[in-house]
Amino acid sequence: DIPLNYSEYKTEIPEFFIYKPLIIGYVKVKSEEKLVNGFQNFDDKNNQTTGIRYKQINSVYLSENVPAIKDEEYLDNLKNYKSSIQYELERTRFPDQPVKDFTITWEGVAKTIFENKNFGKELNEQLYIIQDVKMILKNVVSKEEKLDVIFKFVQNKMNWNNDYGYFTDKGVKKAYLDNSGNVAEINFILIAMLKLAGINANPVLLSTIDHGIPAFPNRTVFNYVIAAADIDGKQILLDGTSKFTTQNILPFHTLNWTGRLIKNDGTSQEINLVPNSPSKVSYTLMTKVDPLGQISGKFRVQKTDYEAYSFRSKNGHSSEDAYLEKLENDLGAIQINDYQIENKGTDLSKPVMETFTFTSDKHCERIGGKMFINPLLFFAVNKNPFVQEKRQMPIYFGYPKQYKYSINMEIPEGYVVESIPKPLKMATEDKMLLFTIITLAEGNRIQIVITREINASILGADYYPGLKDFFQKMIEKQNEKIILKKV
Repeated sequence: DIPLNYSEYKTEIPEFFIYKPLIIGYVKVKSEEKLVNGFQNFDDKNNQTTGIRYKQINSVYLSENVPAIKDEEYLDNLKNYKSSIQYELERTRFPDQPVKDFTITWEGVAKTIFENKNFGKELNEQLYIIQDVKMILKNVVSKEEKLDVIFKFVQNKMNWNNDYGYFTDKGVKKAYLDNSGNVAEINFILIAMLKLAGINANPVLLSTIDHGIPAFPNRTVFNYVIAAADIDGKQILLDGTSKFTTQNILPFHTLNWTGRLIKNDGTSQEINLVPNSPSKVSYTLMTKVDPLGQISGKFRVQKTDYEAYSFRSKNGHSSEDAYLEKLENDLGAIQINDYQIENKGTDLSKPVMETFTFTSDKHCERIGGKMFINPLLFFAVNKNPFVQEKRQMPIYFGYPKQYKYSINMEIPEGYVVESIPKPLKMATEDKMLLFTIITLAEGNRIQIVITREINASILGADYYPGLKDFFQKMIEKQNEKIILKKV
């Protein structure tokens, strides 16, 4: 976080040690290597001073005018983008000794982890759950239903103690008996139950967002484990630690690039953790403006996938009164009545749906016989979140998302529409960003449909200038007023 005029790193490595340098990050690094003669004195086993001559590689790494790395909006983990040079020991070759290979592959990492008694042995324990699996799967036939029943059972029974890791602590049997455990214990119980039900299931090792990205094969790069089930070639990722996750909807802290699926035979494969289908929020408003500029109407919103999970995670344990007070403030001090919600904590695979009626006297300006109304009412955004001239890091959105607003407005008697925003469609060439606004005015009714899409979980820093401009144009268009004129 401090800018540097000059940074230098030197290494002198005798030929007995073979290291692989890994340069990570965005800083330009100049490097230079030389093969030189080296010499060391040392005492032999007879306490006689002797010496050894050898070749060594001297390396120099230089960087100049290095800018400070700064935290930015829409960033997963700043540590992921810090520039660094890491040396990985590949092998040693000492005189009169065989070459020893230290290079670690992902297969080697997977095998080592699986052979640990707190992983493989615990993962394969089944006796303690056989009776419960038989009971909960009575009269359940299809694999899809079995997976659903087992996952919900584990979610409801087990309580996560907030401990990360991929090894068990007290063991799956005791965790099951206590109804609580760490990440590994809960998801190992889930995997074991799925296997007993005849479903192919395996653990997936991953590094959480705050732990960083796995740069090269190593046991320490992982700190979490989830479950992967396979039904007829369709892969389903599951995490039983959260009360609000569902199939292929994982906690946000796990959405960190890739994970590593480990099988019983020690083989492994890379698993993509980044969501690729959009989570949707759809708003429908039927509104009416009275002659005094008060707006009232019916409000309906539907949230799917990660948007539904986000809502449940934030509000699942809140009282309705506290939630509505916050919602009224978030929507510009409106008054909410007749509030109803569906699927908040019941069927997590279905969208969260909220409906209510509302009134507002703060979203219409009356000036000289005219009314000025923002087409998005209380959803209007006035500030561009991207304000920097340049950006170093990628832009992280977490998951693709689509927001749709369908607003129907009845204008008061004695007024006509003087102007409404003109229709517009904006999209980047690759369709990663999309914005449309459709407007129609007929008689005393106005219809507005606005769609915003971000069809990527993460965008490279080279996207930033276009992204910033796109958001600015979108905000300006959203804030063009509906103007009603008195007749």
